[in-house]
Amino acid sequence: MPSELSTDLGLSFDLTESAWVPVQRLNGTEEELSLNAVFAQAESLRRIVGDVATQEFALLRLLLAILHDAIDGPEDLEAWQELWDTGVPADRIAVYLRGHRSRFDLLHPDTPFFQTAGLRTAQDEVFSLDRIVADVPNGEPFFTMRARGADRLSFAEAARWLVHAHAYDTSGIKTGAVGDRRVKGGKVYPQGVGWAGNLGGVFVEGNDLRETLLLNLMAFDTDTLRIDPGSDRPAWRHDPTGPGQTPVLTGRPAGPRDLYTWQSRRVRLHFDADGAWGVVLAYGDPQSAQNRHRCEPMTAWRRSPAQEKQTGLAQVYLPRIHDPSRSAWRGLGALVAGRVPGAEQRAEAAAIVRPRVLDWAARLSVEGDLPATFLIRARLIGAIYGTQQSVIDEVVDDAVAMPLVLLHKDDDRLGQTAIDAVTDAEAAVTAFGDLAADLADAAGADPTPRRDTARALGFQTLDGPFRGWLAKLTLGADPAKRRADWQRLARQAVLRLADQLVGEAGDAAWEGRIIQTRAGQKLWLTASRADLSFRIRLRKALPAAADPGEAAPAPAGDEPAA
Repeated sequence: MPSELSTDLGLSFDLTESAWVPVQRLNGTEEELSLNAVFAQAESLRRIVGDVATQEFALLRLLLAILHDAIDGPEDLEAWQELWDTGVPADRIAVYLRGHRSRFDLLHPDTPFFQTAGLRTAQDEVFSLDRIVADVPNGEPFFTMRARGADRLSFAEAARWLVHAHAYDTSGIKTGAVGDRRVKGGKVYPQGVGWAGNLGGVFVEGNDLRETLLLNLMAFDTDTLRIDPGSDRPAWRHDPTGPGQTPVLTGRPAGPRDLYTWQSRRVRLHFDADGAWGVVLAYGDPQSAQNRHRCEPMTAWRRSPAQEKQTGLAQVYLPRIHDPSRSAWRGLGALVAGRVPGAEQRAEAAAIVRPRVLDWAARLSVEGDLPATFLIRARLIGAIYGTQQSVIDEVVDDAVAMPLVLLHKDDDRLGQTAIDAVTDAEAAVTAFGDLAADLADAAGADPTPRRDTARALGFQTLDGPFRGWLAKLTLGADPAKRRADWQRLARQAVLRLADQLVGEAGDAAWEGRIIQTRAGQKLWLTASRADLSFRIRLRKALPAAADPGEAAPAPAGDEPAA
């Protein structure tokens, strides 16, 4: 381990001019660019790539904070439209970054980027970089091939993981920093994950990085978003942080610039001329997730009756976390209409709030010049934590393409059609899962794992067809006809799966056995009977898919228990 103190080396790594942001060009090649270069070349870049998907989300929010602050806006839709027509103001951003250059120096002795100068523990411990590298939770390789952990990082890598740590660092007990009043016995007890770790992250992805930046650059006159232009500023325009919590957090976050760069941790990198070799990581400014739906635009929100009862508040909204077992299109209801199937039964009828950034995208079409046929991708990124939020178990990264017309609230017919189509898919897959369970039951096997496997296969099979169908749900389409088209697609796909499943059922299932139905009656269940019951269920699930002249299957009597 190097013996020099990091602050004595006289080194500099200027993030405005040094290459560190990983990007993908429109031709598919990847490289690292400086902040200035990213904005200057945004039109020729496909997207930020990141070492993991959550890093991409954190870096995008950093870029948005810079863009918001450099232009101090956009003030309204007209100002935004001018940006859309003329492009990202790279020259203006370069002047802005030059004015804050010292705060963007990763190695600055007094104001290091996103760090606390002089941060130390009582024992002057310096810890492994594994503490900020999310693909080595607890020192075990997970997302990448760091078989020996993160012994050393280049300055570019360290800068990326630093941004990621503020956004997604895990919770748990952390070593206390000298000067932090929260320290008890040398430790600070859990304060929660980094702010973005609370979110089911959602952003709008365009055809290139220029479009992506602008499509997520919400105007300050947005009535569903609380912004205090006088107080909303990014981390580098606040005083440098000390080792403890910022004394006064009342009224914060004041807006997107503040929230996108929220300093949830106190960090100090240790480095030498060749890169970073250690880190001190401590808790920073806490941020409650309750009722931040007017501050945070990049997540859906759900109402929490349990939290309302516990806190005594009339309404409590919490971020809606992504379910890693469900594809993005299966959660379309929460994205398009701000509701989910079954919400009424859970007292959540009016309590699912769709991401404000999607409200903004709809406004660009309804009030602005973007055509209703403009195709966007709703990108979903999130971290799933385990063991009391002390480790990252999974990272969710999915997207669903849709035309802007689906987000219109004044005319929600096509949006409702998309939601209904998801319901159709769920019903068809349920029928297929029941078929698998009945075949297992007929053979004397456990039906539950067979049903679960079949449902997973069903959704996987419908994934591509649904995404293609959804992207073509454009303005002027007949909702009833388009839904019928989808039901026919779904029926064909599920029937192919069912034919294969029945064909492979085996002799025991074809011979069958006596089972007891849900009504308490005894029934001889065979593969052929299970197949007939499935076709009846599928016809009920997808009524518009049946050919007009097709005869309904004859009733099979009391259906199997499934």
